[in-house]
Amino acid sequence: MREINPKETTRAYAFELWMKAPMPMVTFFKTLDVSRLVKISKKSGMKFNMLMCWCIGKAASGIKEFYMLPVGDKLMQYDAIAVNTIVMNKDNEVSSCDVPFSDDLLLFNEDYLKLTTEVAQSCENHDLTESMVIGTSALAQYEIDGAVGMYSGIFNNPFMIWGKYRKGFFRTTLTVSFQFHHTQMDGAHAAKFLDRLQQEINKLLV
Repeated sequence: MREINPKETTRAYAFELWMKAPMPMVTFFKTLDVSRLVKISKKSGMKFNMLMCWCIGKAASGIKEFYMLPVGDKLMQYDAIAVNTIVMNKDNEVSSCDVPFSDDLLLFNEDYLKLTTEVAQSCENHDLTESMVIGTSALAQYEIDGAVGMYSGIFNNPFMIWGKYRKGFFRTTLTVSFQFHHTQMDGAHAAKFLDRLQQEINKLLV
């Protein structure tokens, strides 16, 4: 992680326009077809949430804007991406766990299981401060359509929320909300990411 000069990046105009905005976050909603993830999860025994997190990391890893993030009043450049998941710990409270993204699904799954288990037992967050972290929160027991207004003025990272997937006659769908800082990316980048997320889900092989 290192500080970069915004004027030497493609985010120069956005940095000037949005860094001091009172509400610089934008939220998109998209309904995904997750039929393939559900099928693979049941067949392989891999957790649905893990598969979603891997597809999110995979989709983001090919978009350069995800490797930049406004932190304080600076624009930072990262070399790696991680995906955060919220863990119910042994005290029945929530803890935060950053999982390093890897193109290798099996390695990501191994890290996911190991780290979430450690966090659940220790009740201590696992933070990867040297990675650009994509936050996620899966409220899998509840039927929600998304969430907005999560901006605290401190946490500028992109963030995704989803609830319970919905089973239909021919496909299973999941509505997600994706919040991002406008300094980091424009709407076109966010829409491209969500399209890539659907593509990664569709072509996932195990």
